[in-house]
Amino acid sequence: MTDCCEEHGEHKETKAEGKKSHEKPSSLLIGLLVLAAIVLLFNQYQISGISKALITSGTENTATQTIATGASVIPTGTPAVYGSELKIRYDDISPNDPKKADATITVMGNFDRSLQLSGEKLSRYVKIVSQISCEYCCGAKSIIFDDGKPACGCAHSFAMRGLAKYLLTKHPEMSNDAVLEELGKWKTLFFPGIMQQKADIMRSQGIEMNYINLASNKYRGIEKGTQGGSMVGGC
Repeated sequence: MTDCCEEHGEHKETKAEGKKSHEKPSSLLIGLLVLAAIVLLFNQYQISGISKALITSGTENTATQTIATGASVIPTGTPAVYGSELKIRYDDISPNDPKKADATITVMGNFDRSLQLSGEKLSRYVKIVSQISCEYCCGAKSIIFDDGKPACGCAHSFAMRGLAKYLLTKHPEMSNDAVLEELGKWKTLFFPGIMQQKADIMRSQGIEMNYINLASNKYRGIEKGTQGGSMVGGC
């Protein structure tokens, strides 16, 4: 006859083994969940790094906004990156409200006076801003000289230089083209009549319509011979 104590011991051992076998899947599941979480976090980190690289390395990217055929070139609304920060809108520049236009131009122009750039930011600034001029105010080839010093003293030039300095300081992740595109939008607002005429000529010649092509020096003078329009904001 089997000893009752031995039977009792075997019974306890069987229960213990059953308990261990029951715990193993639970521990394995927790381990898999932890591993999955680690992989997910790693993938998000990699994607974030790739996205940032695409933004910061795009110093030669094409303009980010194509203007639809037949559409007005006058930008409207609030600048996505910095509009709420500076409390300015493209719509602030209007011949219908000169006081508001001058106040908005002053907001941007003040950054040209208050912000000083050096190193990589200065190099980027020179590369970007040397591509745009205020040719309807003065004949300078761009609104800065080769060393980054102001080459044009009109309020529009102060505004464009100031905005470039602000974006390079506060939003260095923006590509050079993205910054230049913003300068081009404001220049279009400053000279709406002549810029619309220029856009019409460019479209008639099959030139891609974006704010870099329209407002930078790339096609400067293509509208020569057309009747100029009024400007918004003082020179």
